[in-house]
Amino acid sequence: MESDAVTVEGYLAGLEPERRERVRAVYDVLRAAMPTGYREAVAWGMITWSVPLERYPDTYNGQPLGICALAAQKNYLALYLMGVYGDPAINAWFQAEYKKSGKKLDMGKSCLRFKTADDLPLELIGKVITKVTPEQYIARYEAVKGPPKKKTAPRDRPAARKRPAPARRAAKRG
Repeated sequence: MESDAVTVEGYLAGLEPERRERVRAVYDVLRAAMPTGYREAVAWGMITWSVPLERYPDTYNGQPLGICALAAQKNYLALYLMGVYGDPAINAWFQAEYKKSGKKLDMGKSCLRFKTADDLPLELIGKVITKVTPEQYIARYEAVKGPPKKKTAPRDRPAARKRPAPARRAAKRG
C-alpha cells in the first residue's frame, strides 16, 4: 500500500494502529543502528534510508542510493535490505545468523517479508544495518557500475562548412 506521506511521522500516522505499532518497532531498531551518513526520508511510498545526492549525485537514475526501506504492503510488512542483497558475504552471514535465531526467513533478493516485529530477530536486524557504511556502499556501487564519469567542458566544434547556395553551385558548374 503506497503512502502519499512526505514525512516518517506522516507515514506512520497513516497506518492502522496495529500496523503502526509493528512498523514502529522495526523503525526504532533501524533508526538506532543506522550508520551516520545515511539520510532518512519517505520515498517511493515507504520509509527509506539512502546516501544523499549531495554526497553522491552520480547515480544511474538520478535518485539517492538506497540502503534500506521499510514499508507496510497490502498483505505483509517489508524490510528492503539492499546492503544484504548487494554483498554475498554479508548475505551469507545474515542468512546463517537468521537461521540460528529460530525465526522463519521469508526473503526475496532484498525484501524481507514479515507480519509482526516478533517475526524478526530484531537484534540481528540492528547488527546487519551497521555492516555497511555510506563509504562502503558507494565503493560497492562503483565497483559494479564504474566510477562516476568526469564532467568535461564542452569542446568547441569547428564551424560547419557552408554549402554554396543552389544558384551558385549551378553557376560554378557552367
